[in-house]
Amino acid sequence: MHADAVVLEGPRRLGVRSVEIADPTSSDVIVDIAHSGISAGTEKLFWSGDMPPFPGMGYPLVPGYEASGEVVEAPRGSAIKVGDTVFVPGATCTKEIKSLFGGASSRIVTAMDRVIPLDAALGPQAALVALAATARHAVAGINTTLPDLIVGHGVLGRLLARLTLAAGGAAPTVWETSADRRIGGVGYDVVDPEDDERRDYRCIYDCSGDPNLLNALIGRLQKGGEIVLAGFYSEPLSFAFPPAFMKEARFRIAAEWNKADMIATRELIDNGALSLDGLITHTANADAASDAYQTAFTDPNCLKMILDWRASV
Repeated sequence: MHADAVVLEGPRRLGVRSVEIADPTSSDVIVDIAHSGISAGTEKLFWSGDMPPFPGMGYPLVPGYEASGEVVEAPRGSAIKVGDTVFVPGATCTKEIKSLFGGASSRIVTAMDRVIPLDAALGPQAALVALAATARHAVAGINTTLPDLIVGHGVLGRLLARLTLAAGGAAPTVWETSADRRIGGVGYDVVDPEDDERRDYRCIYDCSGDPNLLNALIGRLQKGGEIVLAGFYSEPLSFAFPPAFMKEARFRIAAEWNKADMIATRELIDNGALSLDGLITHTANADAASDAYQTAFTDPNCLKMILDWRASV
C-alpha cells in the first residue's frame, strides 16, 4: 500500500512523494487524511535542522502529528467505524522512512486506540485539537495554577487564554511583541511587554520558546510565583539565581497532551465552551507543501498553516 506524504529529506529540503506504508494488523485502522497542521514548534526545529538530539530523530522523515480524516477500514465490531471522522496523532507506518510523527500523509495506518472520534463539522479545525489538548494539559495537569500572564499570542497562547476563561479564571494578560499578532484577543488584553509595568504576576505561562526570557519573567513574579514552560526550547535554559532566590520562584514544565486531555478538550469544543475559530490563517493543497512549510515558519502573519490532502486520496 502506498500514500503521498511530506518527506523531510534534510534541513530545509522537503517535498511530497509516494511512500510505502505498512499493511494493517487486526487492531489497526486505515485513515484517509483530509487535513494536517504544520507545527511551528517541533516541526520547525526539524525543518531548520535546529532540533537537539531527540529519540527517533533522523532523515528522511515524515513529519506531522496534527492530522484528521475519515476511517476507511476498521476492525469488525470495533467502536471506530468506517466513515467516522477521527483525529490522528501521527503514525509510524511508513516503510524505510523515519515516521517519528508521520501525520503529514494522505493515508495512515495506526492502532485503533490511538485515534479520537470527532465531529465531522469541525472540518479543517479538527487538526487543531492536539494543540488545544496540549493547552488544556498545561492548565489542568498536575498541581496547576491558571495563568494571569501568557507570553506569546500565537495559537497556543490564544488557546491558553480561551481555556483560562472557560475554566472561570480571571482574564489573563497576554504579551506579544508583534503588532499584527496583538489583534484577535476576545475577553482578554494583548499588550506589548514594554507597556506592561506589572511586577506581581502569580503564574506566568511562557509559549514563546525563547530560552533568553527567564530572567525578565522572574522579575515580573510575585514572591512564590510560578513560571510554566509551555513552549519547546531548542537551547539550554538558564537564569540568574539571586533574583529567583529572592522571589522563591517555582518552575513547571508542561508536557504534551494525553488521551484524557484530548477527550476533555473534545467535550469543551462540542459544548461550545472552547472555540477554535480564528486560529487557521493559511491553507494550502498538500502538493504545495514545500512552499506551505516555508510560509508557516517564516511569515509572521501565519498563525496556523493547514495542508489539505483531499485531492491526494
